[in-house]
Amino acid sequence: MQVDIGRFNKLTVTKLVDFGLFLDGGEDGEILLPRKFVPETAQVGDELEVFVCYDSEDRLMATTETPQAQVGEFAHLTVVAATNVGAFLAWGLDKDLFLPFAEQTHNIRPSDQVVVYVYLDNTDRIAATMRVERHLDKDSGDFEIGQSVDLLVYTRTDLGFKAIINGTHQGMLYHNEVFQPLKVGQKLHGYIRHIRAEDGKIDLSLQKTGHQGAEDVGPKILELLQKNNGFLALNEKTSPEKIYDLFGISKKKYKIALGGLYKQRLITIDEDGIRTGIGKKAPPPPKKR
Repeated sequence: MQVDIGRFNKLTVTKLVDFGLFLDGGEDGEILLPRKFVPETAQVGDELEVFVCYDSEDRLMATTETPQAQVGEFAHLTVVAATNVGAFLAWGLDKDLFLPFAEQTHNIRPSDQVVVYVYLDNTDRIAATMRVERHLDKDSGDFEIGQSVDLLVYTRTDLGFKAIINGTHQGMLYHNEVFQPLKVGQKLHGYIRHIRAEDGKIDLSLQKTGHQGAEDVGPKILELLQKNNGFLALNEKTSPEKIYDLFGISKKKYKIALGGLYKQRLITIDEDGIRTGIGKKAPPPPKKR
C-alpha cells in the first residue's frame, strides 16, 4: 500500500504514544498523527480518515484538519508571504502551501488572492501553480447543452471570464452575456450554452439555455407586479442590467417570458410598462428612416 500524499487517506492505527499515534503508511512507513488531532476514543486497529502532508521538517505526517483543496484540485487562496523563491498561501493547515516563483503568472503580494492548482512536484512535495490551464481537460468531455455545472472564475480576458467547469474543464462566459458583477475566484452556478464542434471549446451561461429560463421567470414577473399594485415601468428601453437585477435573466429571455404571459392573457403590455390584466399590446414604435 502507498499513501496518497496531499489527499485524504483511510489509515489504520498501529501504535499509541504520548505525543499522538502512528498510522500504517504501507510503503511510506509509520505516519504520525500529532496528539492535538487524535480522537479521544482512538484505539490500535481503528481506521481513521486523515489528510497526509508534510510537517515543518519535511516529514510525512497526518492531520484531521481539512485543507481548502487536495492534490489534483483547484482553489482560490490568500497569499500570506512572498519571497524571492516563491510565495506561501493559507489553505487551512498549520503549514502554508508553497507557490514556487516559476509557477506564478504575475507578481503577487501578501493579502492577494489567487486561483491555483495543487500538485505534487518531482520530489513529491505539495505545491501550487497559477498556471491552471495546463491542468484542465481540453476536450468537451461528456457535457451536454443546457447541463447545470459548478464554475470557478479563474481569469478575465477581453472577451469575458474564463471559468473552471466542475473542477476539470475550462469554459468562457462572454461579457455581453453577463449581467452581474464577476470577479476572479468567484464560485457560482452556470450552464453549458454551446460546445464548438471544430475545437470542443465550451461557452457558458449563467442562465438556463433556450426558453427554460424564460419559463421559470413568468411567476416572478406576476409576483412583482402584484407587489407593485399591478404595474412595472419596464419597456423596450429598460437596460439589460436592470432586467437581470430584477429577474436574474437576460433581456431576451425576459421578452420571451412576457410573450408567454401575454398569450395567456395575464398581462397588458403598454408603452410605459406592463400591467396585470387583459389588454392589447401597444404597437411597436415606427422604425427610424
